[in-house]
Amino acid sequence: MAESVELDPVDLHLLRLLQNDARTTYRDLAAQIGVAPSTCLDRVTRLRRSGVILGHQLRLDPAKLGRGLEALLSVQVRPHRRELVGPFVERIRALPESRTVFHITGPDDYLVHVAVADMADLQRLVLDEFTAHREVARVETRLIFQQWDCGPLLPPGATPAKPTAESG
Repeated sequence: MAESVELDPVDLHLLRLLQNDARTTYRDLAAQIGVAPSTCLDRVTRLRRSGVILGHQLRLDPAKLGRGLEALLSVQVRPHRRELVGPFVERIRALPESRTVFHITGPDDYLVHVAVADMADLQRLVLDEFTAHREVARVETRLIFQQWDCGPLLPPGATPAKPTAESG
């Protein structure tokens, strides 16, 4: 397990702000936190080097890309052995429909978040890309009606700011 990094209140405030908008300038961050822009730059650089900040992502609307139906697929792989698991994960990650793959505990081995065009596309994906492979013993599908982003990820004990209408 990765070692946690000690964060002070300035670091926590920076992380809250950057998780709301990663494009915020160092000048704007500094003004909101009450420190110099160079301090913000130094802090963010340190947070990147220490692995707290992993990168910046662009979020897209799947529906506007023709993928208006999202689902969670619970997948059971049998036998659950490394020589089957690695290729399975790489194959699923390479699918354009796959959004996220989780290796989980319990009766299922994987939870795969997918975005597809419609029910026929979902059926094709499950039959042609999942259950057509011998190692896939079972796939259970759950449609996603709606999803919400939650507050910023903070270390245990850190007090999150209350979500506002703009951030939620």
